[in-house]
Amino acid sequence: MAFCLKRINTITGDFMDAKDLLKRVKEDHIKFISYQFTDINGAVKSLDGPADRLAECLDNGIWFDGSSIEGFTRIQESDMHLSVDADTYAVLPWSPEENKRARVLCDVHKPNGEPFEGDPRGRLKANLKKLKEERGWTFNIGPEPEFFLFLRNGPEHIHPVPYDVGSYFDFSPNDQALIVRTEIMSALKTMGLDIEVGHHEVALGQHEIDFRFDEALKTADNVQTFKSTVKAIAMRHGLIASFMPKPVFGINGSGMHCHQSVSADGKNLFYDGSDPAHLSALAYNFIAGQLRHAKAFSAVVAPSVNSYKRLVPGYEAPVYIGWAEVNRSALIRIPRVNYGNNNGVRIELRCPDPSANPYLAFNAMLAAGLDGIDQGLSCPKPLNNINVYELNAAEREELGIEMLPGSLKEALDEFQKDEILQAAFGKPLTEKFIDSRLAEWEAYRIHVSDWEVSRYLETL
Repeated sequence: MAFCLKRINTITGDFMDAKDLLKRVKEDHIKFISYQFTDINGAVKSLDGPADRLAECLDNGIWFDGSSIEGFTRIQESDMHLSVDADTYAVLPWSPEENKRARVLCDVHKPNGEPFEGDPRGRLKANLKKLKEERGWTFNIGPEPEFFLFLRNGPEHIHPVPYDVGSYFDFSPNDQALIVRTEIMSALKTMGLDIEVGHHEVALGQHEIDFRFDEALKTADNVQTFKSTVKAIAMRHGLIASFMPKPVFGINGSGMHCHQSVSADGKNLFYDGSDPAHLSALAYNFIAGQLRHAKAFSAVVAPSVNSYKRLVPGYEAPVYIGWAEVNRSALIRIPRVNYGNNNGVRIELRCPDPSANPYLAFNAMLAAGLDGIDQGLSCPKPLNNINVYELNAAEREELGIEMLPGSLKEALDEFQKDEILQAAFGKPLTEKFIDSRLAEWEAYRIHVSDWEVSRYLETL
């Protein structure tokens, strides 16, 4: 079975054929290729092979056992294969020169060559292609993933120790964290990410590196590249890089705010200069859709038990369902843009965190927004000039402000009732996602924590 690489990226229209890829690998003196894909939990999986076998892999695909991958096939139907997306080729800058390594991202296929329905990347790719073919639209996303750098203090010391004592936007030329962050940004640029800015975040040891927005599939690929690169560079410095949403009690957690827009032929469809907020009717519909489905897609954009330790009042986390201009206490905000920058008008969704599988998260966010457009949903009043964190329960009820789910189980209950999101995932991916998240919830539910032991051991 041959796999033609011409015009692989059907979303962007870019292409690299097999000849081009083989030439690049030779010019870069690559010794090994990592063929990467993503499981349902967002973990990057890899099959590695010598570069001189690349031509064969391009012709025949890369066969593997899918029964051992989370969310993939049953053992009796385990044979799967990967087809290479040549446009994702990138040299891994931390690999040693004598065994220089590159990676390519892959799509997962069944033995008959059809796309595998449980492939998160493949499902997002298909839905974006449908969006382009049926409406002529492109879904654009600019994420802001935050992370912590912790000291590696041994296997017996699991409680994290921040690598630095900096605070928001701090600068010190002698700050070791700045050196690590700079090295990370350099590596990311080498791998093709367009870096905008990096800075220290609010909490001790917390950092953020922003890269330029792009269409949703490429951005999801970039998120995976970002996370792998951050971890690899941190490890070189003897550190742990963590994308855990709430690793330390009592301080801010890590989010992945997502800036979104929809465009057609390079025109931002969310912009309307005649509107006071510069938002089009399409944008208001999109916002209304995401607000309607926010409880359900929380299970996807905040998919871990730990996610809901971040989504609590008091730490600037968006727990209240509403929208506003500029206001950071709302779930969705409309950032200010420079005058005349029509393409800069966007919608910022603030509840996603970096533990999310970006392919699933962006798929769910798109489905929610499109439902708002298709149903012609009206936006509620904006929460402008209101600090929602300071309102009591009665005041929030009077304003019709609801809260996000308080736990992964509550979010999953909402997801299981949401036909729109499930349709966007498809039945196989929906079932595997629910099974995976319920398994995590059950493992958490029966676990006896340090908090319980210290609270109850001698008092009960």
